This record gives sequence, structure tokens and C-alpha cells, in this order.
Amino acid sequence: MNKFNEIVAHARDGVGSMCPDRHHLICQLFEEYIEMYASRDDRLTSRFSDNFSGYAGSSDLLITDKAEWVRITRQDFAQVPERIGIEMLDLSLQDLADDVVVATAFFHIHLPSFEQVLSNKVARLVLIFRQEQDAWKIVHSGISIPFGLASGNEIYPMSAMEERNLELEQIINVRTQELAEANRLLQIQSNTDGLTNISNRRHFDYVLSQEWNRCQRSRLPLAVIMLDIDHFKKFNDLYGHIAGDACLQQLAQGLSQSARRVGELVARYGGEEFVILLPNTDKQTAVEVAKQIKEMVLSLAIPHAKSSHRIVSVSLGVASVLPSMKQQPLELVRMADDALYRAKFAGRNCIQLEDSDSV
Repeated sequence: MNKFNEIVAHARDGVGSMCPDRHHLICQLFEEYIEMYASRDDRLTSRFSDNFSGYAGSSDLLITDKAEWVRITRQDFAQVPERIGIEMLDLSLQDLADDVVVATAFFHIHLPSFEQVLSNKVARLVLIFRQEQDAWKIVHSGISIPFGLASGNEIYPMSAMEERNLELEQIINVRTQELAEANRLLQIQSNTDGLTNISNRRHFDYVLSQEWNRCQRSRLPLAVIMLDIDHFKKFNDLYGHIAGDACLQQLAQGLSQSARRVGELVARYGGEEFVILLPNTDKQTAVEVAKQIKEMVLSLAIPHAKSSHRIVSVSLGVASVLPSMKQQPLELVRMADDALYRAKFAGRNCIQLEDSDSV
């Protein structure tokens, strides 16, 4: 026994103790009505009494003309021609007279569309049946559907719900765009060094891995330049950390302007150390880029009284390899870092290669 039949079978008796035959009669009349209405069966229109009255769905207008009610019913079926679902919640039966019985039902309506909008609303239906000659006719139908009043010739307020759905879709689209923009900004923030506004080490490691795989497939060289500000601790001790931050920012801006080739990436690797990724770049070309960077830093002429040059300078390490499966991307960084260490050991403000050659 399904939920509908179970509720009908255990329908409450609204007027004392009802004899089983009358209980069965009212249940049968109600079941026939619900089945014809749910299946959009036009035979339902033949069940209305000539003295019919009723309220239609979301309308607040009392209909007292049978022909008008037949028109409204067919309009209802035309507006939603597919079978609808009736989820019974409660049913009360009343035996008012030998020729008059009443069924009051509470239920959820499941329309083919707007399922979530309608299915959680409780509708109420009051049906009054009267025996006319040898047939039971529907003399009153009062259905209350709390979805708001319908407009125009509608039975269900579909236009209002369509407008509401459109509003919700627009809200969702706006929220989706806002979320996408927030995620984009968050991605930028997570890949950007907070002080210098250039890429951070996290983003460098990611791009290095991507470029390593691409150059490996294309059999192209990949180069890295690592550079470190000479005697930066002395700079901070002398001028203070605010001036030190300004120095890092000025250097980062200069490096970003210098790295203009497609695919080049400048990142702050940590502290006063920066790294430049050069795809499709052999050793000789990488050295030329390093020379330009070295001269660019000197041209900034940032005062540094504790430096032998009296201005800020950098030491640079250069490495270039042909990526292969025998190596890992970080091996290229290690080679450039080793070259940077030799540049600092060699007196600073110079360039060293991964193969110990000086420039």
C-alpha cells in the first residue's frame, strides 16, 4: 500500500462514527477525483454539478457557473498538461447527509517544473459531493494553493514563479561571477609576494615545473638566474628595515621592467634573494640577461655606505640546462644557487655560471 492509499484508508471520520460503507463511498469519490485531476483527465469535467461553486487554485474569485469552472479546469490542464504528483499528508471525511458528503485533504503538489518551489508548500482541497439522481456530483471545490495569486488566465502562478526563478538565476550568476573574481584575486594573492608585488616562491616553483615539462617535450633549454643583494644586512643595520623594504621594492620593480620577454618570470625567492626564470634560453643568452640586470641595479644608484661601491649591487648565479627525465626542476635552481654562492665568494657584484666559469 503506497502512502496515498494508506492515508485514504485511514482517513479521519469528521462526524462521529461513520459506517464502513459511507466511509468507503467518500474515499472512492475522493480517489476518483484525485486520480483524474493528477492525470489531467478531461472526464473530470463531467463530474461537476450544474449548481457548482468553487475557488480555483491561486485565485480569490468565487466561481458559480459550471461552464466557467469547466473552462478553468481545462485551462489548468492545458497550462500543465503533464501528470502532476499529489503527496497526501492528511485527509478528513464528513458524512453530512444522505446525499451530501465532504472530503478535506492536505497535500503537497509536485509539478513537472518548479519542483523545489512548490513541493514544500501545503495545499488544501475541500470537495463537497452531492447525490443528484443516480450519480454523485461535485457541487463545490475549494482549493487553496499558497503560492501567491495567479495572474491573467493562469491557474497556477507560473508567470510569477518563472519571474522569481529568473531573478534567482540572475542572483546566482552575479554571485558566481563575484565568487570567480574573489577566487581570481585570492589566486593572485597566494602567488604574489606581499612586500614587492612580484611572484613569490610558491608561484615560481609552480611555473618552473610547468616550463620544465614544456621545454622537455620541445627539447628547448631552460635557464635560471639567482641574485642576491650584496651586504643587505649591513644596509638594514645602517638605514633601518623600512629603508630595506623600500630597497627590495625598488629592485623588484626594476627586475620586472627588465624581464619583458614572453615567458620570463621574476620572483622573490626569499629575504633579499630574487630569481628569474628564462624559458627557451641557452647559457650565453642567460649570461647576457644577467649582465643587463647587474647594470640595471647599479643604475638605480641606491645609496649603500657600507658597500665598496657606495651603492647597492647584486651578485648573480646563472644556470641553463636542457631539461630531461634524468633531472628534477629543482636541480636547475640548485645549480644557479651554487653559482650565486661562488659569485659572493668571488667578491660580489659579479656573475658566475653553474660550471664555475666567471663572467
